[in-house]
Amino acid sequence: MNYKKLLLLGFVSIALFSCETKDAEPAQPYDTGVIVINAGNFFDNNGTLSFLKRDSTKATLDVFQKENKRSIVGGITEYAEIDGKGIILVDNSTDGQDAIEIVNARTFKSVASIKEVENPRSAIKVASNKAYVVCWDVLNADYSYKPGYVLVIDLNTNKVTKKIAVQNGAEGIVVAGNEAFIGNDPYSGKSEITVIDIAKDEVSGKISMKGGTTNLVVDANNKIWCSVGKEVFRINPSSKSIEATFSTEKTTGKVPGKLILSADKRTIYFDYSNWSEGGEVYSFNISDAAISTAKPLIRRTLSGLGFDTNANIIYAGVTPSYKQAGYVFRYKVTGELIDSVKVEIAPSKFFFK
Repeated sequence: MNYKKLLLLGFVSIALFSCETKDAEPAQPYDTGVIVINAGNFFDNNGTLSFLKRDSTKATLDVFQKENKRSIVGGITEYAEIDGKGIILVDNSTDGQDAIEIVNARTFKSVASIKEVENPRSAIKVASNKAYVVCWDVLNADYSYKPGYVLVIDLNTNKVTKKIAVQNGAEGIVVAGNEAFIGNDPYSGKSEITVIDIAKDEVSGKISMKGGTTNLVVDANNKIWCSVGKEVFRINPSSKSIEATFSTEKTTGKVPGKLILSADKRTIYFDYSNWSEGGEVYSFNISDAAISTAKPLIRRTLSGLGFDTNANIIYAGVTPSYKQAGYVFRYKVTGELIDSVKVEIAPSKFFFK
């Protein structure tokens, strides 16, 4: 190899290195951590999102306002991330004022706002740059539920491409295989899970339940778990049938809810509570023959429950009242308290990234 060839290779190497260095994306403030969904007090329309680093005991408050110099006007029912975009579901107490706010998930800078929505409840990724948003629609004058719908959103254009009619009080969604399963509010008067074919964006079936359920999770065996009343059900998504029913004790008014999964998706944690009797957190393995509520893992009344699969830590939201800041309590999987962090009003859900 002669000198000219060596020189040429040197220039090419420098050019490639320069391109790689230039194209490397710098770290952004919200790349990793925990988003706390603070629902707010409904008629005050003051829902917010807090950001918490895993190694910190101080949260960054109202990150949407911080990055966009405007506040979200409404309660917040959900936050999800899909292909680099954050989806914020905003439920205002006044009809016609709800919204889906779309932000850059790394910077929280606003990207778009969708207004053609009423009472959005849940959001999930169903395909590349494609989201489903589950909505109640406007309530009737007597506050009963109308048939709900699922918005299909193209995140390349940030536009709604279709509205799929589903059952009254639609809320809660999971994806199993090529189908989405949508639950419904226990007070909706409906007792079914609606199944949607994701490729066709069409309802393909229904699963009859004993009551409404919004607690849906998919375990390591691709089975769906949910709770209705004092029972927990395991559903086979292939046969669209209930294959196992687990009862809890009958002596209290407490019911299971807020189902979450461990990192390996083999342990289910759940809140077991009643507004007048308080609550605790229990757990069971998906292979267990029964669910025991004899020994609680955590003794505390919660407004939210989440599991950080990156750190193997349980997150619990605590709401002293709907007029003051709430707290996030972090626990080991043994139930041992690690610490607590002050956040904002009504910490109800968590998104881990």
